[in-house]
Amino acid sequence: MFCQISLLFSSSVVLLAVLSPVAGLAGELAPTLKVGDQNLVLNGSGVREKYFLDLYDAGLYLTQPNNQPAAIIHADTPMAIRIVITSRMVSQDKFIKSLQEGFQNSTQGKVKPIRAEIEKFRQCFAGEIARGDIFDLIYLPGRGVAVLKNGKQKGIAQGLAFKQALFGIWLCDRPADANLKQALLGSTTRR
Repeated sequence: MFCQISLLFSSSVVLLAVLSPVAGLAGELAPTLKVGDQNLVLNGSGVREKYFLDLYDAGLYLTQPNNQPAAIIHADTPMAIRIVITSRMVSQDKFIKSLQEGFQNSTQGKVKPIRAEIEKFRQCFAGEIARGDIFDLIYLPGRGVAVLKNGKQKGIAQGLAFKQALFGIWLCDRPADANLKQALLGSTTRR
């Protein structure tokens, strides 16, 4: 299955058009994404688990396969993370709390330089989060991370430092889920 996403960035607006279906069922992740004029390939995918519960499926999309977490975090190249909510246990409050903890771990507690962008990012998750919701976190160099919920733009957080902290949530030395980290790196892809 192929998914094409077209992004147009202006100073604060992203226009997204999904030109073909993402997936037939929640949990399925397209093998490729076309973001603007860039083709991204699914590097790896897996399940975020907590207390033996599956919370969401995630897929990491890169320009070319890479299994080096530090290289991915620091790369200033197009990439995306797709999150498909699979549990009714995921609420807005719990998701935001998890992200805040992730930013602390990813930056080793040094969130002050990106605090304003974290706040912009957090606001992208306002409203109810339901099973089946799809979040795309799409990074384009020089433009920032666009946040899309079910194909609709929710906002943009700018800067390479923010992108590094965000992708570090799943790929740093203290990731949200160690098994998911390995899956995103392509070692235990699960669909």
